[in-house]
Amino acid sequence: MNSIVSPEIEEYCEAHTTPERELLYRLNRATHVRVLRPRMLSGPLQGALLSMLSGMIQPEHILEIGTFTGYATLCLADGLPDGGTLDTIEINEELEEMILQYIGESPRRAQITLHIGDALEIIPALNKSWDLIFLDAEKQDYIKYYQLLLPQLRKGGIMLVDNVLWSGKVIDKTEENDPDTEAIIAFNDYVQADSRVKNLILPLRDGLMMIEKI
Repeated sequence: MNSIVSPEIEEYCEAHTTPERELLYRLNRATHVRVLRPRMLSGPLQGALLSMLSGMIQPEHILEIGTFTGYATLCLADGLPDGGTLDTIEINEELEEMILQYIGESPRRAQITLHIGDALEIIPALNKSWDLIFLDAEKQDYIKYYQLLLPQLRKGGIMLVDNVLWSGKVIDKTEENDPDTEAIIAFNDYVQADSRVKNLILPLRDGLMMIEKI
């Protein structure tokens, strides 16, 4: 994932955004030291947006698909009211120990449940109505996730979908054997044509789509 915004603009924005708290800073650094492809981390700008949106929504139930090392998880948890829950799903079992380490330091740790495995198999068993969903998983499955999750999203609920500009490739001619780009383009078109929702793409980092169920 490459940001579509210049590094200089991103640095300026970060310098004029409330700094990440100490726990997030340590997780950010640990991810860059210990994990392959650390750019998959949400990071300070997107993390601040997730935290602020969650705080505005005050969601009773949050679902995150694609935990990675848990940075976005901790940000999303900021808006949980007492008694609220956050279920987060990660397919890579090698990240479990690291995720649990940092979730364990969160003041909302008792409200966060990590599931390791295939989200398409786990989601039906959760049996919840979601107020806020953050999708950042296998791009070729985005439409499958959307079709599965929209009925579970409450009216007025918000789904956030990451990487919808895919390093700007969505406006370039798709190369042969580029199924991820094709999948993102198909997903964006699918949502745009769906009369059940209102949607907005923000050119933040690699593109974030906000979807409201109406």
